Amino acid sequence: MEEIKKKDIRALTREQLREFFVSNGDKAFRGNQVYEWLWQKAAYSFDVMTNLSKETREMLEANFVINHIKVDQMQRSSDGTIKNAVRLHDDLIVESVLIPTKSRTTACVSSQVGCSLDCRFCATARLKRMRNLNPDEIYDQVVAIDNESRLYFDRPLSNIVFMGMGEPLMNYNNVLKAIDKITSSDGLGMSPKRITVSTSGVPKLIRKMADDEVKFKLAVSLHSAVDEIRTSIMPFNAKFTLSDLRESLQYWYQKTKSRITYEYVVWEGINDTQKDVDALVEFCRFAPSKVNLIEYNPIDDGEFKQASNAAIDRYVNSLERNKITVTVRRSRGKDIDAACGQLANKS
Repeated sequence: MEEIKKKDIRALTREQLREFFVSNGDKAFRGNQVYEWLWQKAAYSFDVMTNLSKETREMLEANFVINHIKVDQMQRSSDGTIKNAVRLHDDLIVESVLIPTKSRTTACVSSQVGCSLDCRFCATARLKRMRNLNPDEIYDQVVAIDNESRLYFDRPLSNIVFMGMGEPLMNYNNVLKAIDKITSSDGLGMSPKRITVSTSGVPKLIRKMADDEVKFKLAVSLHSAVDEIRTSIMPFNAKFTLSDLRESLQYWYQKTKSRITYEYVVWEGINDTQKDVDALVEFCRFAPSKVNLIEYNPIDDGEFKQASNAAIDRYVNSLERNKITVTVRRSRGKDIDAACGQLANKS
């Protein structure tokens, strides 16, 4: 029972750590040393904090725990993609993915156990949202993938996308705290320009991000610029409509001058007509944007089917003609269910 009373030390700020040491008759700078071990060096145990005395480490052990993640299972795809099944301190599981290319490695990290939203084409949405991840649990996924990147690809992690399990904006405060630890010189020191937060579109929180003057990039999972169609595949769109989403994105662009990326899957018989293409072009007009057309990854029930190449070409041609940047993204890690929309499918 004693274990339950111990507080996770990573929930404390640097100032609180300094105060803890002072109140225990030690010097405040010990708090700085511990903070550095936790966030710059990603220490998983008090034993490794070698510049602290044995007595100090025992005192920390008596008062705190470090609730670090464990990579329960690692799968490697034939294309080099790595998927981690990550066990949390309460035995819940989330997944994160390392996506390698010739020039960089990208970490795709989760922000919730399950998901708050209900997109019908996504395996994660079929799990109910069990809880939000803490900042340290998000940070730990990044550290684990950085270690794998160095081990298997001989280079540090270069990019992070919040496109794993969960809706990041529904865990707003913890996601921002995690990004702060990842980008801070007191933490991992990564540039926020190498981080993209992908949202299905929560207008109020997109405005809040703009007001908070965040420095990372924004991607929006759009998939249709026609309200009825978007609501049929992403039912929460009935509450957060496209006009509300567009207004919040206009606000984002006015405040940040940062280009918006749209993630967009084209499905047969759902959003593969010229009318769908025209609606997307119109939706993109208000601000500089980029459209990533994403290959669909089945989640076994056959309801959604990848659109034909002709339909994809129709999108590409219309977007390019209207001077909107477009890329066609081929999925990675499909053989281990690590591709977009597949996380939590089979592991």
